[in-house]
Amino acid sequence: MSAADTQYLAIVERILKEGYYANNRTGVPTYKLAHQIMQFDLAKEFPILTTKFVAFKTAVKELLWIWQKQSNDVRELQAMGVHVWDEWMREDGTIGKAYGYQIKKYKQLDNLLHMLKTDSQSRRMIVTLWNIEDLPDMALQPCAYETLWDVSGDRLNCMLVQRSGDMGLGVPFNMTQYAVLVHLVAKVCGLQPGQFTHVINNAHIYENHVDALEAQLKRLHEAKEAPMLKVADDVHDFYAITHDDVWLEGYEHLGKLAMEVAV
Repeated sequence: MSAADTQYLAIVERILKEGYYANNRTGVPTYKLAHQIMQFDLAKEFPILTTKFVAFKTAVKELLWIWQKQSNDVRELQAMGVHVWDEWMREDGTIGKAYGYQIKKYKQLDNLLHMLKTDSQSRRMIVTLWNIEDLPDMALQPCAYETLWDVSGDRLNCMLVQRSGDMGLGVPFNMTQYAVLVHLVAKVCGLQPGQFTHVINNAHIYENHVDALEAQLKRLHEAKEAPMLKVADDVHDFYAITHDDVWLEGYEHLGKLAMEVAV
């Protein structure tokens, strides 16, 4: 049984039992809990849910769109067959000054890679998408907005801070995406993946996702073992990586669970 399933579904169960019920900007009420945390040793296991299908390749494409292409142009994602940002696309085809725009604006990935290679014991290795000045010009202010990086020996550790976590749809994507990111950054910096900690300030379940998540909880006893993440041997340049350079071996799952996105 994978650690992703047990930790994720433990949070889901707590929210359903103890969560605070309230409305929010989307108009779809949620049950929520503050300060939920998952932690994975990436040297031992890759975190992806098996109690439901997670579209791994779609998650990787979105990750590369943000971190490698450093883009805010939704049309680039659509050209890759990915439509997770369609609801927030503006008339100019972008999501405003959000996500990849902020990485590119301050060369944050380049700075991170440089520090990992030249000053790996720095305690200042942070990438943040939360730019107060640009928040009004974002179609959606970033949910998973900050990563903090640390190196212990040859192990690269990462903490992802997420202000708002949609447990039904967003969090399964985010935990998998950022675990992939740790593997890729480690690979191009000559390191090994270490601890990945996922901190969610507001972990919530939309009211219209309750039935699907209750069904997923009932699948826990059938959860599969975690798959293995594979990265192509010839990956050395982060900017040359393609989605085909990353794949899963042995990903077994219990099928899709339909949920509607709250905009």
